[in-house]
Amino acid sequence: MSSRAAFGLGAALCAALLGFGYYLQYGRGLEPCPLCMVQRGFFYALMAIFLAGAIHAPRRAGSAIYASLVIVFALGGAATAGRQVWLQHLPKDKVPACGPDLFFMLENLPLARTLEKLFYGSGECAAVDWSFLGLSIAGWSLAWFSALALYALVLAARPPRLR
Repeated sequence: MSSRAAFGLGAALCAALLGFGYYLQYGRGLEPCPLCMVQRGFFYALMAIFLAGAIHAPRRAGSAIYASLVIVFALGGAATAGRQVWLQHLPKDKVPACGPDLFFMLENLPLARTLEKLFYGSGECAAVDWSFLGLSIAGWSLAWFSALALYALVLAARPPRLR
């Protein structure tokens, strides 16, 4: 498989995952919590990096650079999803109180405070409104971020192919 096709596959996977997230939001009525919105941002960043790699069709060194960027953003997304999975497994009495929504925080709080509250999470982030095969949306996000990071490692390590 050429590097263009390999990076295009990563971009298509991210687009499909984002599409499913929007289906759950608009088709099933599940509103995303602040941590879900952050994870969505990481998926957009991954899609953009994969898309840039597909357009550029890099050789060995370029593939390693794009793959490194993918790994960094996938690890950030995995950390965010892991935090949400952790919140979802807390006992009911340990779950933090629900806070303001993301748009209220962005409009009324300094950016540093908003980011702190975002990554800390709130009670709404601990709710499990949907699951499949025993994993919540955050659990699936964690699995996909991990899979995309591993895929990027494979892209970086593979021998150069034809454009």
